[in-house]
Amino acid sequence: MALLRDLGNTLGRWTGRPVAHVDKDSGDPDARRVRTAAEAADWATVRDVLDARPESEDRTGLLWAVGEVAGTERWIADIVEAEPQDPLPRLVAAVRHINWAWEARTAARASQVSREQFQLFHDRLATAESWLYEVAEREPGWTSPWYGLQVTGRGLQVERKVALRRFEATVRRDPHHLGAHQQRLQQVCDKWGGSHEEMHAFARASAFAAPGGTFLGQLVAVAHLEHWLALDSGPDSRYIRRPEVVASLNEAADHSIRHPDFVRGRGWLQVHNTFAMAFSLAGDVASARECFRATEGRVTEFPWYYLNGSAPAKAYKECRSSTGG
Repeated sequence: MALLRDLGNTLGRWTGRPVAHVDKDSGDPDARRVRTAAEAADWATVRDVLDARPESEDRTGLLWAVGEVAGTERWIADIVEAEPQDPLPRLVAAVRHINWAWEARTAARASQVSREQFQLFHDRLATAESWLYEVAEREPGWTSPWYGLQVTGRGLQVERKVALRRFEATVRRDPHHLGAHQQRLQQVCDKWGGSHEEMHAFARASAFAAPGGTFLGQLVAVAHLEHWLALDSGPDSRYIRRPEVVASLNEAADHSIRHPDFVRGRGWLQVHNTFAMAFSLAGDVASARECFRATEGRVTEFPWYYLNGSAPAKAYKECRSSTGG
């Protein structure tokens, strides 16, 4: 595999562009390490990696790397039982149950999901909620349990006031938490009971209330992609190519990825991929090319699975080629 990757990179240099490949961990080696440990049911290493990433530095990405590993629900249950006073195993178990719930539901439309699947989906989310509330009570300064409750709340379709309180609880602990804002954006989308107007207003307010250089400018791009996705073929292209949409994307990029205070910290790769897709669909070739070059061929599954759920790297390559990036 390493030989193939080296060969691919060499070919990429010959063509003047890096070979596109999905970077599941967005360049975070700790995510790869903790996922490998979870696959081996190595709790000692999982704990070490999680303990080394304080809540103040957003460890939700690492928790989700563990939670995505099938079978984690079996061995983490033993740890929860063996360490009843420790909140960390409960937090890991809760995140695994969130992912496990969505595995039961699948990505199919609601009309194609069976009653039994929905019941399992809700049962696993309810179990996750109980653990998340326990962790939040034991560790009131932690952000992760409240972020998890945003996710479970959307799946369980909690009341709008409850959903808002969970978002507010998350950002009180970490005001510029990108994941929390992404979850809230989904909550106010038209497809989840909100509206395009509410979604765009939230995205802009969050992005421009934050200091220049934060990742929250991505919200503006995501909102335009969600709006584009909600439209039929034809109207979708006309929408995202509107001059005011292109101007909005550039304004958000100026306040985030182009700002002199922007730092390539954890999560930067997804932000650039999102702007790359939005600019390419909007027909802003120069801006798209700038973003594609910044990613150096590293593809994040979001947002490219909107274009090709089974092959996000293929969607990336097609859009990159259209811009000459």
